Amino acid sequence: MSTYRAFEATGVHHLQLVERELTEPAPGMVRLRVEACGVCHTDVLAIEGLRADPTQPIVPGHEIIGVIDAVGTGVTAWQTGDRVGVGFLNGHCWECEPCRRGDFVNCQNQQQTGTTTDGGYAEVAYARASGLVRIPEGLSARDAAPLLCAGLTTFNALQLNSARAGALVAVQGIGGLGHLALQYAHSLGYRVAAIARGTEKESFARQLGADEYIDSSLVNPGAALTALGGASIIVATASSGASMNSLVTGLAPHGKLVVVGAAPDPLSVSTPDLIFGTRAITGSLTGSAIENEDNLAFSLAHDIRPALEVMPFDRALDAYERMLSGNARFRVVLEMTA
Repeated sequence: MSTYRAFEATGVHHLQLVERELTEPAPGMVRLRVEACGVCHTDVLAIEGLRADPTQPIVPGHEIIGVIDAVGTGVTAWQTGDRVGVGFLNGHCWECEPCRRGDFVNCQNQQQTGTTTDGGYAEVAYARASGLVRIPEGLSARDAAPLLCAGLTTFNALQLNSARAGALVAVQGIGGLGHLALQYAHSLGYRVAAIARGTEKESFARQLGADEYIDSSLVNPGAALTALGGASIIVATASSGASMNSLVTGLAPHGKLVVVGAAPDPLSVSTPDLIFGTRAITGSLTGSAIENEDNLAFSLAHDIRPALEVMPFDRALDAYERMLSGNARFRVVLEMTA
């Protein structure tokens, strides 16, 4: 095969299926045949023209599972036939100051898969060897894809505080991120509170591991958490800053609000609510490749899986629009067909 098919994003809300020339991977990089690619809300950066130059074509998608079919010069830890994943971070450089200090997530020379470099809405993808994630046996491509982003993001967020086993941990928002966060929190041994609007998700939240359910349309979630003893960690997944405002008061002393839901509006907090109780607010951005391998191993061991809607590769635009509608339950995945 000398060409491959890919969906290119240009302008605003425009995806076009094109034929691309197959090239050899550059030094330090690999080429892989894509088996599946998750569709994530971050894909709006590419598809809705929220880039420096939306006229330049880019292939979206950063939850990629595939098999290596070529390696570039200088690559020694990977070989053809290896089953790998590529997440939002396309591979660190090893040379900038954050890398030299072991902070690979904040590498200053790292491409963002599907946003600043081509991603996985394609039959073939390319990635730095330093960004590759080994996929364990027992995880299907469709299940593993969302775990590379939504899974890793929430798995790492839950570990940003030294909460004791059995401590109260809350997850705000039971969607694409939250439904995985509930499973992780339960499997990590926490007492888990789910926070969402309305009662329609309560049964599902409890199936995923929630011990408590807080309907934020009826009660102040901060007050409800305080009544339960206060949360050591609150993982905020909803894409609304305003919805997070009341959460800080629900933190236990030394508790931490970890924000993983990107919101267009600001989060407001009263300074005494932080000072009294020594509480903190922090953000969490995905994780490194090796942390992703930890995440996949944990997911496999504890039978943590995403709730999926799977569509064929040819329906990439339909899959994206399904995700964008907010009606998907809960992650959409593009799957290659023979």
